[in-house]
Amino acid sequence: MILIGMFDSCFVRRVAVSMHLLEIPFEHRGWSVGKDFDLIREFNPLGRVPTLVLDDGEALIESAAILDYLDDLVGPARALLPPAGRDRREALRAMSIALGAAEKGVLQIYETVFRPEEKRHAPWVDRCRVQMHGALAELERGATGRPGWLAGEHMTQADITTSCVFTFLCDALGVGSAGAYPGLTGLTGRCERLPEFRAAKLAFAAPRPPN
Repeated sequence: MILIGMFDSCFVRRVAVSMHLLEIPFEHRGWSVGKDFDLIREFNPLGRVPTLVLDDGEALIESAAILDYLDDLVGPARALLPPAGRDRREALRAMSIALGAAEKGVLQIYETVFRPEEKRHAPWVDRCRVQMHGALAELERGATGRPGWLAGEHMTQADITTSCVFTFLCDALGVGSAGAYPGLTGLTGRCERLPEFRAAKLAFAAPRPPN
């Protein structure tokens, strides 16, 4: 399998970490949606990452669809998303909130990178920031209210996704500075110390605007 995308994207990284945890080998092509846009479009018409190219040439797009495929591949006993019940609902809820925070963070970055300063809309950036911090505050309540993981007694996709998102937002926007979100900081720290996370880490670099 070939995983396309750079590891400074939390969407790409949660797939890579999951594949490491599930012991699924893959070739990594760290292509950028900026300079490698045309290369990516050979496999994904949207030119987006992550894209996972299967051994038979089929290309899966969007991290949620890829993770669903991986869980199906390894079976319910090893799947990273709980199969049913309250644990599954709690995991899906945490993942949805975390991905929403990531999307609002990305919009803030794009507003400053791709728009000239005179065309930036401050109320829009402020709204995205409020939404991002609202999501992180909700995740913080979940992280501090549990002695272990976010959903159940074992690490699930909720913990992987939340940790990848929080690391991304800390690196890109400094959301974890000044002791903010101690519960998330603790959860993410435990995850980031694992070799599967360290093997898929790349320092954040802001995208470059087109010439």
